[in-house]
Order: sequence, then structure tokens, then C-alpha cells
Amino acid sequence: MIEKQSLSDQHIISCLNTNYGIEVVTLTFLPLGADMNASIYKGEAHDQSSYFIKLKRGHHHDISIAIMGLLENTGIQIIAPVKTISGHSTQRIEDFTLIIYPFVEGQDGFSRHLTDKQWFKLGKTLRQVHEIDVPQSIKNRVRSEAYSSKWREAVQSLYIHFEAEPIRDEMALNLLNFIKENMLAIRRLVDRGEQLAQKIRYQSPKFVLCHSDIHGGNVLIDGNDIIYIVDWDDPIMAPKERDLMFIGGGVANVWNKFHEEEFFYKGYGKVEINTTILAYYRHERILEDIALYAQALLLTTAGGENRSVMYRQFIDMFKPEGVVDIAFKTDKSLTNN
Repeated sequence: MIEKQSLSDQHIISCLNTNYGIEVVTLTFLPLGADMNASIYKGEAHDQSSYFIKLKRGHHHDISIAIMGLLENTGIQIIAPVKTISGHSTQRIEDFTLIIYPFVEGQDGFSRHLTDKQWFKLGKTLRQVHEIDVPQSIKNRVRSEAYSSKWREAVQSLYIHFEAEPIRDEMALNLLNFIKENMLAIRRLVDRGEQLAQKIRYQSPKFVLCHSDIHGGNVLIDGNDIIYIVDWDDPIMAPKERDLMFIGGGVANVWNKFHEEEFFYKGYGKVEINTTILAYYRHERILEDIALYAQALLLTTAGGENRSVMYRQFIDMFKPEGVVDIAFKTDKSLTNN
């Protein structure tokens, strides 16, 4: 959401022409995603074809390419990357990695409600993902869940910054006041997240291949109502609840209706959900967002109008039926069972 360092448009266009044989006429920056190391563009070529272009600092896409190949071989419908002239799925430009896809016109799950049929399909597809027998050669390269305290510690460190850092602008001051007003809830998220993590460490749930960030923004619905799970940059071997926590989890104040879960699980099939793990992940996801958004808004004034979007998204987490409310309700259900 914040302005991201990148290459010049001309440099990217030149690379596409040289390495992909694609003559891009216009390149449009798309303000998508919260990854500060990635920039997204839409490229329109001379032959009227369009491309979704992702430029990421470093060399991060090897594992996502391997995972997408695995998904495709399993029969799961994906948007496959366009290959270079030499047959590679990524292209290095200086300190960046370039990966491009055909541009699929459509809407994501944040801006469009899924139909009952699409919820069923999403459930069926995610079950297929979770049942993939991942080859050891790929498994060795995918991160594995360790129930890290990284985000809990990051939020705790913000407590200190609140006292030590000078306030940079009005938005930062507003956010700081909002955080102070909601400090009890934030401390509860941290403390309960740690307690749940300790509980889970004594369990041995089965690890499966998980997308890790399958919220509405990463489900694309095209003009023919076909749905695609996109953005496989950060897969993880983890309990199935790592993905299932998004269904009914309320990220961006969508996907929080009972009938949606009902149709999703009809597609997913019979499953026993570990509510302790589900509650842990719902707490942990919020803490990650609190840490990232607060650091971005309190410690810098970069980002222009995107800062307003981030500010609203931060506030929205604490609304009724938002992620905080749902996480606490999930946790409360543990004591009621």
C-alpha cells in the first residue's frame, strides 16, 4: 500500500520485449497488495493482449513457480505464468525478479460476493490443495509452521514506540489515539495468541500444503464466473486450519456469513476442525496486520493517499463482525465446548 521502490517503466518494457518477445505499449501501475517488496503492473501489448506483471525485490518466485506446477499437474485450475523466450517462468532484472501472467479480467472476493456454487467450488479446490502429496524436493523448500512469536513481539515493541517516537502527522496521531482506545483488545490478542501457541506446540496436527493467505483479495472471479486462487508467493506446510481460518474469518469485513461457510464446507467435504488452532491463526493474522500497518503509518509519512486506505483498513479490523470480533468469538467457543 505504501509507495514501493521499483525500476523505471522503460526498463521493464525493454525487458519484456527482449526476454519475452512481448511489445508492451502501455504499462500501468496497480496499487494492489500489502507486500512492500512487490510492485504490480498491467501491461498492454501491441497485439491487444494484456498481462499481469509482478516485480519483486530479490529472487523469491522459485518456490511459487514449483507450487503452481504441482497444482497444475494435480488438475487444479490456475493462471499459469507466461514463459520467457528461453523457457523460464521468471526473469531476473538487476535486484528484482519479474514474473508475468495473462491478465484475467475480473473481480476479487473483496469487491464481489461469491455465489453458492463458487463457494462450493472454492471448498472443493482447497480440499484438493490440502490433499496434495508434496514431493520431498519441494517440501524442503517450503517454509514450515513454527508458531513463531515474531508478530506478537512486533506488536509489543510498538508499545515502546508509542512513548518514544515523535508523532509525524495527523493520521499517525489519529491512529495512535485509536490504538490507545483499543489497547485492551490488542493486549488480549497478544496474550491469548501466546497462550494458544503454547497449547498447540504440544499437539501434533498433520501438516498439509497451505496457500497461507487465502482471503477474498486472492480469489479472482473472471467474466465467465470461473474462480482462481492467485498469489502463491508464500506457501507453507501447516495444519489445514492455516487456510480454513479465512473462511468465516472476516478479513476486510467480508467472508463472515454463515451460509458462505455452509456452502464452502459442502465443497470441502467432511472435516474435523481443531478450534484451538483456528483461534490461534485468527489471532495471529490480526497481530501481523497490526504490526505491519502500525509500523508503516507511525514510523513513516510515505505513501500519499494509500496511507488513508491503510488507516481505514486498520480501523475496520475492530468493527462489529470484523476480524477481531470473530477471533474473540472463535476463542470463546473453546470454553463453551
